[in-house]
Order: sequence, then C-alpha cells, then structure tokens
Amino acid sequence: MAMRVDYNMMITSAIIVAAISLISSITAAAKVPGIINVVNIGAIADGETDSTLSFQSAWASACSSSKPVTIYVPAGRFFLRSAYFQGERCNNKAISFVIDGTLLAPTDYGKSSSDVWIKFEKTTGVSISGGSLDGRGTALWACKHSSSSCPTGATTLGFYNSRNILITGLSSINSQKFHIVMDGCQNVKLQGITISAPGNSPNTDGIHIESSSGITVLNSRIATGDDCVSIGPGSSNLWIQGITCGPGHGVSIGSLGWTAQEAGVQNVTVKTVAFRSTENGVRIKTWARESNGFVKGVVFEDLTMTQVQNPVIIDQNYCPGEHNCPHQVSGVTISDILYEDIHGTSATEIGVKLDCSKDHPCSGIKMEDVNLSYDNRPAHVSCINALGTTGGGRGAAAVIHRATSTSCLM
Repeated sequence: MAMRVDYNMMITSAIIVAAISLISSITAAAKVPGIINVVNIGAIADGETDSTLSFQSAWASACSSSKPVTIYVPAGRFFLRSAYFQGERCNNKAISFVIDGTLLAPTDYGKSSSDVWIKFEKTTGVSISGGSLDGRGTALWACKHSSSSCPTGATTLGFYNSRNILITGLSSINSQKFHIVMDGCQNVKLQGITISAPGNSPNTDGIHIESSSGITVLNSRIATGDDCVSIGPGSSNLWIQGITCGPGHGVSIGSLGWTAQEAGVQNVTVKTVAFRSTENGVRIKTWARESNGFVKGVVFEDLTMTQVQNPVIIDQNYCPGEHNCPHQVSGVTISDILYEDIHGTSATEIGVKLDCSKDHPCSGIKMEDVNLSYDNRPAHVSCINALGTTGGGRGAAAVIHRATSTSCLM
C-alpha cells in the first residue's frame, strides 16, 4: 500500500506541476497576444481624446515579443498628438499595423515640438496595411499663404534608418508638410498608396526618398502641391512604376548639390507614369553651386503627359529667391539618362528642356520615341550643354529638330 500511495502522490505532483506550467504559459501569452487591439488598451475612437499613449503601449508590448504581432486599429477616428516608434531596443522584427480607421493629427500645429507626426526610427520588419492618415494641414497652409512667420509643420509619416518595410493600401490626406518620408532606409515597398492634398498646398511632397536604397513604389495615386515623388542625395536602386501624378510638381530628382560634399543618385527607374496637369513631368534639378554630387543610370520610360508645363526638364541652374549661389554654376555631373516612349501633350511650347551645367555638361543622354505635342503640333526642345543621341521615329526626330541651341543632342 505504501508503494501505491507514493505512486499516486507522484502522479498528482506531476499533474500539478504540468498545470502550473501550462497556466504560466497561457498567462505569458496573454500578456502579448498575436493581435493587440488599441481600443482594448485605452484608445478612444471619438476623434478628440488623445490616444497616443495607447498606441505607444501597443508598440512596447509588441516589441517585448519574439513572435509576430499585429497592432489592430479598428474603424473610427483616433486623435494622436505625436507618435514615436523606436526600434533600437525592439526584440520583434515582425510587427504589423492593420488599420481600418483614421488617425488624426493635431490642429494646433504651432505648439508641436516634433517635425514628424508619426515617426519610426531604427525599425526592422514593420508593415502598415490600410487606413487613413489625416494631417489636417489646412490652417498651416493658410498661414503660409498669408504670412512669412509660420511654423514649418510636420511630415505625416516618416521612416528613418529602417529596413524591410512594407506599406500597402495606406491613404494620406492634407499633410502639413511632406506626406511620407524614407530617409536612411533599405528594402522598402510602398504599394497602392493614395496621397491627396490641394494643388496649392505648399511643400507637401507626396513621397520623399533620401539616403536610401532598394525602394519600390508601385500602383499609387498622388495628388499634392509639390513633388509627387522627390529623390534626394544618397539614393540608389529605386523603382517607381504605375503612378498617377497630378496635381503636383511631377517626379523630381533633386534638388541636389547644395553642399560641396554630397552623395550621388544612381540606378533609378521611373516607369509607366501618367502626369496630369502637373508643373513638371520628370525633372532633374541641381543647385547652381559647387558640389561633387552626381546623377547617373536613370531610366524614364513609358510616360504619358497630359497638359504638363515642363514634361521633360533638367535644370542645373536652380537658385530661387535670395539663396546664395556664389558661382552660379552647378558642380553636379549628370550622365547615362534614358528617356524612352514619352508621349502626350505639353502645356508650353517647349516640351523638352535640358539646361545643363557649362562646367559639367550632361552626357550620355538618350532619347528614344519621345513624341510630345503642343497646340496640335510637335513641341520644341531647348538644349544647353547636353550631349547624347536621339532616335525612335518621326516623333522624336521632329521634336529634336526644333532645338533652340546648337549645343544639343546629336
């Protein structure tokens, strides 16, 4: 009997230990579930209550897990004063934001100490799906139109020094400043993005890329008051395709060359883009200052222009207002640029304007099947210090024939 009792006690003890272990596991898992609903941790979808702390708490919980976590934002309007998501001490490399609601920025823009409303820094493996970001920039724009002493405003969404980022189906409306910024990032995909702001909203670039590589932008609609996509120094291996741009200032590489020592831009493809009533189509813009910067290996292909003021433009003499351009000549070198299958209408007589540096002429410019019209006749070309070749049939030949400078493509 003694042996039987000891045996039963052993079984009971084992069961108790197993139960305690199971309860501990369940409790630990409950602390960081696979899905964190921000409403369940205090966020209120009334458009007025500050829910910033709930979003920060959700991020902290997700970062404490080593397993993939989804932060879910249900339908409704959530007010965030400023949200900062730091990834340097985050253990999790697979955090997803699934957003069915709208996030609202503060309207008292003058009191904000942050230049980025929703900021991710040093993160890895973050994805954002769906939702709308409302920058509520109307009041700031009104100030800038009526006064010179206004705050600069905040970028809506910014990723800095981050990698392996995926953003799909996101909408950004009425940003105070830039809508989306990628700075110092690698391996980023933005797909199905919708960006909307009035054509007269100042400095509201749609997507700005700087010091980044491996960035892809696909199948997106961008209507704003500045560049639809702007590309800054130190950017490489970019692929931009399937974009509708307008209103806005087009797709711009630059401004480049503000500093004497500056990283270059290379390996950029802009393909299958429709420009509608924009100020520019595809533009390369450099300051008229000394610089060791460069642009090379760029492809502009399959572009449709509809009443675009400057469909194709290189401007190496950029120096607006009171800026200091002591030498009035750009040191940035531009080479190996392909313009292929560009068609449609120009809103001005000059459809192609290549205004290159006299000290560093553009070289390796290739134009194939460039067919732009103005007022039902071929548009003109203006070339200064631009060297390269043309081809591709009657359209390209006609437009190049009307070049207004002898220092043009051969």
